[in-house]
Amino acid sequence: MASRSTRVVRFTIGGLALTTVLLAVLIAAPPPTDDLPTSLEVDAGPTTSSSTTTTSTSTSTTTTTEAPYEGWVDPQSSGERWGDSVEGLLTFRGNPTRTFYGEGPVPAAPEVIWQFPDQAMCSNSSTGSEVINWCGSGWTGQPSIFEYDNRTWATLGAYSRDVHFLDADTGERILSDFPTGDIIKGSVTIDPDGFPLLYTGSRDNFYRVIAFDGDEPRELWKLSAFDVSPTKWNNDWDGAGLVIDDFLFIGGENSQFHIVKLNRSYDARGMVSVDPELVFNTPGWDDELLAVVGGNVSIENSVAISGNVVYFANSGGLIQGWDISGLDDGIEPTRVFRYWAGDDIDASLVIDDEGMIYAGIEYERGNARSHEVGQIIKLDPSREDDPLVWGVHERPRLDSGVWATPGLYEDLLVVPTDTGAVLGLDRHTGEERWRLELFGPTWASPVIVDGVLIQGDCGGTLHGFDISNTSVEPVPLWELELRGCIESTPAVWRGRIIVGTRAGFVYGIG
Repeated sequence: MASRSTRVVRFTIGGLALTTVLLAVLIAAPPPTDDLPTSLEVDAGPTTSSSTTTTSTSTSTTTTTEAPYEGWVDPQSSGERWGDSVEGLLTFRGNPTRTFYGEGPVPAAPEVIWQFPDQAMCSNSSTGSEVINWCGSGWTGQPSIFEYDNRTWATLGAYSRDVHFLDADTGERILSDFPTGDIIKGSVTIDPDGFPLLYTGSRDNFYRVIAFDGDEPRELWKLSAFDVSPTKWNNDWDGAGLVIDDFLFIGGENSQFHIVKLNRSYDARGMVSVDPELVFNTPGWDDELLAVVGGNVSIENSVAISGNVVYFANSGGLIQGWDISGLDDGIEPTRVFRYWAGDDIDASLVIDDEGMIYAGIEYERGNARSHEVGQIIKLDPSREDDPLVWGVHERPRLDSGVWATPGLYEDLLVVPTDTGAVLGLDRHTGEERWRLELFGPTWASPVIVDGVLIQGDCGGTLHGFDISNTSVEPVPLWELELRGCIESTPAVWRGRIIVGTRAGFVYGIG
């Protein structure tokens, strides 16, 4: 397993130097072994490119490189694919800063290529004392798409109570469904380091690690919402975990934040294995928060990491940052950032390449803090006493605001709202540049690939807009009618769009 400092390197190398590096790697690498399992596809290209200065003459080449980033997540990796070990869209919003939406091309004239399954996926699940029949997939419900074993896989959890393993090109099952004890609302995560592992939560109390290197998916481990204490609110797991350097970071609706050392390896048969250890957990609330909002302080969003800090928010409106710089050395994380936004934050935090945090906030409590701060905010965590850079007020009524995770594109922040309005904001000033009115609620997070904004609405329409010119109102490119409200976030990968709806089906679009 590579260390953080070598795995998050940003460099450009001249031809002679590249040959030397490749020779060194080949000499150091162990010979191939037929007994080892097939790993996730490896991309041999460079991690990223960055500005360098290279001077060449007929006799010599001079190369300058940037030093490796010494930390957990290079802030400059915002917007980029998650590492180089696996090609794909591996988690909700694609990377640790929740800012990668997939890889093009985006279909120019999209049509449904396949539908999964043959009959609608539905099951019953309780909300309080009320039993509701849930169909399809909903918030957040983004598939993960990745290259493995010479195929493109699409994996997702659904209201069928199952995790599905599909061929992204055909919609056919690659493996049988993996059942859980209740519906799956969140998005799955695929291991970014090449281990054939999937991480997922469920409403059945458990967050699981599932292996997919055999003929059938198999559960390797699960964490109960009641394995820690104290807990508050409920036992669901909606967030998508992050895996970095063998550590799993995940928040739960038990209102706790957890860090698990996975201890991934392969057994004597060549099958992937884990030996997890919960190394840290902490309440996502404090006494000050409970005093003003009560006990509804669950963590429904997906944690984000930039630099050496992991960030998350909760249903009490508390945004926190915890320093994990000493985690490798056994030093417990410490809280280094606290900001109260006033109301429920289910949307995941988004972090740009400058370390700025963007948050979408619901408007449910109607309290003074919501009126003061707004429902879309930008925070500078380096300004401890006054982190609010700007706030936008978007609360036409009680029970409105933002459920979708905002999207970043160049100097633009795209934010769908509960009422159906989709806002294009100047990310530096918060100024509204444009507004679209779609069939609400728009809970699906915006997907932006190659200058195309893909947005689902609750009327069942998937929209494509050209936003390559960020200063003007988006230009409509296409509309595709699907059945059912589109609450789930679409996934885009190399000519395919995959998305589920509340009608009970998942669609492959090309």
